[in-house]
Amino acid sequence: MLDATKRYASLPSFYRLCGRLFAWLLPATVALFAAGLVWGLYLAPADYKQGEAYRIMFIHVPSAWMSLLVYMVMAAAGAVALVWRVKLAELIHIECAPVGASFTALTLATGMLWGKPMWGAFWVWDARLTSELILLFLYLGVIALYAAIPDRRKAARATAVLAIVGVVNIPVIHYSVIWWNTLHQGPTVTRLDAPAAHISILAPLLFMAVVFKLYFITVLLARLRGSIAEQCRAQQWFRDEAAGRA
Repeated sequence: MLDATKRYASLPSFYRLCGRLFAWLLPATVALFAAGLVWGLYLAPADYKQGEAYRIMFIHVPSAWMSLLVYMVMAAAGAVALVWRVKLAELIHIECAPVGASFTALTLATGMLWGKPMWGAFWVWDARLTSELILLFLYLGVIALYAAIPDRRKAARATAVLAIVGVVNIPVIHYSVIWWNTLHQGPTVTRLDAPAAHISILAPLLFMAVVFKLYFITVLLARLRGSIAEQCRAQQWFRDEAAGRA
């Protein structure tokens, strides 16, 4: 197991692995994403209170979950890069930032669209919304700091520290609806007794959550493959790889 981990942690091996996985992950992700959209936006029944407006939940909720998950992956990869100086961990750490920022921006945008008919306003300084906005700023901070430091290794270490410090915001986002009296609804799927959502709504929601995770893996592999190609284009193994594909 350790030998396999070391082997695939090398950039040439991981580059080839990305190519093999991406070849079947991309069509699977597209097909499942289309199926999830049809299930959630068309086949799932209308909500008895919100009517059709609730359907934005099938995009909003999975993207919100992913905004937190991707940040944890980014921070964990940053910690590995900071302690053990693993090059692949550095790349995973920095390539997670744009993807996580996209999920967070999508969460805020869909939340605003959902909030207008529910709350009568696109934005309120609610604890959940505000902490999610801070998460977006943390992602953008990592991206900006990495771009501002010319030395890529030093940049990865600096952004890793920022990401690790920012982890304190994750439990604030998750527990904000419990700790404070907010307009945002409380937990539904993760309630300890039983989910508040009916199975006809919960099933497509959980399906979309899985699809969003698959999408994240697919996009991350594509970004990592491109990043490795950019950094290693002058190395002999990459020239041989490129020549073999030609």
